[in-house]
Formats: sequence, structure tokens, C-alpha cells
Amino acid sequence: MNVRSFFAGLWRGLDGLRKILHLIVLLVLFGAVLGVLLSGAGHIPSRAALLIEPDGELVEQLSGDPLTRALEAARGDGRHETLLWDLTDSIRAAAADRRIGAIALDLDKFEGGTQPSLEELAHALREFRASGKKVVAYGGELGQEGYYLAAQADETYLDPFGFVLIDGYDRYRLYLKEALDKLGVDINVFRVGAFKSAVETYTRTNMSPEDREESRAYLGALWTSYQEAITRARKLAPDAVAKYVSSLAQTVPAAGGNAAHVALDAGLVSGIKTQLEVEKRLSALVGEDRSTGSFRAVSVADYLSYAQAQRRLHASGKPHVGVIVASGEILDGEQPPGTIGGDSTARLIRQARLDSDIKALVLRVDSPGGSVMASEEIYRELKALRATGKPLVVSMSGYAASGGYYISAPADEIWASPATITGSIGIFAIIPTVDRTLGKVGVSVDGVGTTPLSGQLRIDRPLGAEARALLQSQIDRGYDEFLERVASGRKKSRADIEGVAQGHVWAGTDALRLGLVDHLGSFDEALKAAARRAKLSEYAPVVLEPELTWTQQLALSFRTMLAREFFRLSADQLALGHLAARLDPIAREVARLSRFSTPNHVYAYCFCELR
Repeated sequence: MNVRSFFAGLWRGLDGLRKILHLIVLLVLFGAVLGVLLSGAGHIPSRAALLIEPDGELVEQLSGDPLTRALEAARGDGRHETLLWDLTDSIRAAAADRRIGAIALDLDKFEGGTQPSLEELAHALREFRASGKKVVAYGGELGQEGYYLAAQADETYLDPFGFVLIDGYDRYRLYLKEALDKLGVDINVFRVGAFKSAVETYTRTNMSPEDREESRAYLGALWTSYQEAITRARKLAPDAVAKYVSSLAQTVPAAGGNAAHVALDAGLVSGIKTQLEVEKRLSALVGEDRSTGSFRAVSVADYLSYAQAQRRLHASGKPHVGVIVASGEILDGEQPPGTIGGDSTARLIRQARLDSDIKALVLRVDSPGGSVMASEEIYRELKALRATGKPLVVSMSGYAASGGYYISAPADEIWASPATITGSIGIFAIIPTVDRTLGKVGVSVDGVGTTPLSGQLRIDRPLGAEARALLQSQIDRGYDEFLERVASGRKKSRADIEGVAQGHVWAGTDALRLGLVDHLGSFDEALKAAARRAKLSEYAPVVLEPELTWTQQLALSFRTMLAREFFRLSADQLALGHLAARLDPIAREVARLSRFSTPNHVYAYCFCELR
């Protein structure tokens, strides 16, 4: 054997070994991935409590595409959100699961949600209690929204150093006009509607009388609805919550700062217990986990895959009622979840229209509005769906205002919560110009154009008279079209709708009285209404969402593992980052203004968020 053949044989052997090792690595990696994908269900003990720990805000739809959410969660800088439907699916499955003996509701990381979303979760908790099983809620600092959920429990416990802080509803906005004037920025506004206050944050230094009037009305309706929900759940006197709030500044100091005892004396909680004492109470209900020294528990994250499998099993062979969640601002084009894209949402509606298995559609709307063009694109697809004979029912959540109402208008039925903020039928356009700003530092703009409109829509020049006339005519026409769509959908005259339009914001209770919605009720009631209209004796709700690529599915599966193993941020880092995001209202207003500054776009938007 010569040297060349020896080395050639050695090379072939090493190459073969490389291929074998490569195959082994791929098999190990595949096994690891498969293990992650199949481990979603987790272990469910033979007897346990379902542990519900909502983290951050309760939302109708998680924000961002799955891959982005996975990467943000891995870095520890993602938004703190809990999906409402994950919780309700888990609770309803647990009610029929013999292994789940109770629900433990830990509210220490909960940061709130709209009242209609809270009520959907509260409704699921009441269904669980109706099965004969207990709900035990506990927390150290129960804010207004957290207490709404805690009040639904059989037993509600507060930490000895804790408190229940209910302060009612308010609406305070930043007004930027004076700052913009100092900077030399001119905000050119075109709007229709005496109550269309969305632009006032840029054009005023205080709240207008019209905005103050309507805000007081719908905030009062929300506060009434909140009090009724709490007193009904806790079996308290109708004025108990109002008395508790109005007297806190006296009762807590009189109790030596012991806010927990004040809440107990007011009947808001069942008792005062430490975390360890609550764990012992839950151990008595479902048994002790000796490995942790606490009660036996299964988290929603581990239980959810079982709950969803149960839902799919019950749905097998039944006709479908499609569900599309339209949550967030309405923007043009393709948009990720947590916002409503004109193209992406319209595509889902078309999918429901063309799917012969879907017999009706429920559109769940939680939106303050946005682009009129995107709203119109969605509206047209909804009209096309109705033209096929498929019923369309809208279920309104926290907000269905301006563009959110625009896309609701073609429905056969509209269901809202008493606390839904809706209406705000009106549109506007905002064009900022900065010629005065440039002038402050000695910059001037001059030149020539070929037509009267040439250069009139430049941000560095004053807005010309021709451009103003053109834009206002577009706003007027857009408002007329909005009124026509609402009048057609509501089967009312244009004059009737104009009487409740003008940009006026209404609470759900008033919207029902005025004919802007048909019924007050839950999402489940809207589902039943859609099935009834489709003449379905049995049905299965099917949520339509953009299909995930395999990389997005894999990223979601690895999300928790990556976050735990590779990116361990301290609690202080997370708290400071979250605080910075909460304390950045000016940046949010500037970002929103930038979205509203496209010269050829008009908007139907309600700046009516309560947080």
C-alpha cells in the first residue's frame, strides 16, 4: 500500500465518521426539539389546583408575531401580557376535569385589563364555581382591576401588609399645544364632529367642554357597572364600594395604616392571610406537594395544551362558527397580532367567507380605531361575507370606537358589554408643519413648482389654501360615507345616526339605548346568536389566525426554555425596564402623531383609553 492510497483510505474513513457523527448530532437535536414540542402538556397530578397567575395586562390578542414574541421573551424585554382566551379555555376544561379540585388565583403580577375582558374571565370563574369546586384568590396589592377578579372567588385573602385600592375611573390626557408652539410646530387639523376630541391633545392646553361632558358620562357608566359587579359578587350593599372608596383617607389612618383590616371590615375580602397560610388552605383542598412544601398545582401554561385538546375533541364533526379577533389600532397593510391590518384582517375574513365548513362569523372587536382606508377594506370584506348568506355577529370588548365601530357596522347583530366604549363616529386628519421651527434656527425654504398644489404638502412649508380645501373635502366625504355605512347597517336614517354621531363616545349601556348596539352580553352569548342565525343546533367555535411558519412554531416552543436557561435578568432590571415603558407617555404621543401625519390619509380614531 503506497502512501497516497493510505491517506486516501484514511480520508474516506474520517469522512465516513464525520457523516455518522453529523447524523447522530441531527438525531439528538431532532429528539430535543421533539421533546420540547411534546412536553407542552406538562404533568397533571391526579389531584391539584389550577394555578392562574396572570402576568401583566389581560389582552384579547397577544402583541406581535410569534417569532418576535419568542425572542423578546428570551431576552426578558417582551411585553407582559396574558391572553384572556388561554385562561377561559383552561378554566372551562378544569371545571369538567376530576383531577382539578380548585383554582388558585394569584394576582400579585396582574396589571389589569378592560372591564369587558375582566368580565369574560369572571364569567368563566363563576362557571367553575357552579361545578361545585372552589376558587381561592389572594394577593398583596389588589388594584381596581385585580380586585374585580378577586371578588369572584369563594375565598379572597389579602396579605396582612396588603391593601385593596379602588379609585374609580378617570381620563387625563397630555396636552401638547404649548410645547409644540414653543418648538414652532404647527398642527393643521381637519375633522368632522363637535365631539371628535382625538386631535385635542395636539391643539389644546386643556380638555374641551364637549370632551369633558362625554367623558363624565361614559366614565360614570363604567363606574356604575364596576360597583354593581363587585357588590353582586361579594353580596354587599349597593353603595358599599362607593363608601369604601370615599372614606379610605379617613379609615386607613384611623386603623393605624392597616389597610388590610379596613378592607376586611368593609367585606371586600374573606380574610387576612400570608402566602404560606393561603398555601396551607389550598393544601387542605387539593393535597400537599411534598417536593415543594406547597399545595399540589398545575399552571395554566402546563394545562393549556390539555384544555385545547379537549376543545378540539368536542369540536370534532361539528359545523364551525368562525371567530376573528380584531384587537388594537387599525393600520394599513399587513400587521402583526395586537394590531388590525387592513390587508391581513381582510384576508382572514375572506378565508371565513370561502371556507364551506364555517357557517357564521363572530368578529371580536377591541379597537379605538385608526386608518379609514384600512377600516373600509375590512368593511368591504365583511359585506362580501354577508352577501354569501353567512351571519355576521360582532362582540365588542373594551373598545369599539371610531374605526372600531366602522368595522362593526355591517353586522347582523352587535353585542357589547355595559362597559364597552363605542361610537365616536367621526374622522380627522392631522398634518404637522415645521417651517416656523426651521426659522428659529435660521433655515428657510424657497423654490418653484409647476401647479398650485406643488410643494403644498411639504412638512417644511406652511400648508397652502388649496391643500386645506382639498383635505377638508376628503374629511367631509369620509364622514358622510361613515354615516351612510352605519345607517345602512343599523337600518336607520342618516339623520338618526348623525344625531348620535359627531364623534360622540358612548358607554355600552347608552349605545344600547341609542340603537348603536343590539344587546348587552358576553362573547359566549354572541357566539350563540351567530349559531342561532345560522340555524345550528350544535357548533364549534374556530379561531381564525394567520398560519404560523414552522420556525415561528419552533420559536414559541423554545420560548420558555430560552428565557429560563440563557437570559436570566434580575427582578430589579425587569422592574426598571417596565417602569420606563409605563412612564413614557410623551414618546407614545409623538409616535402616534407620526402615524397620523400621512398627507393622503384620514383617520377614525378615539383617544379614549383609560390607561
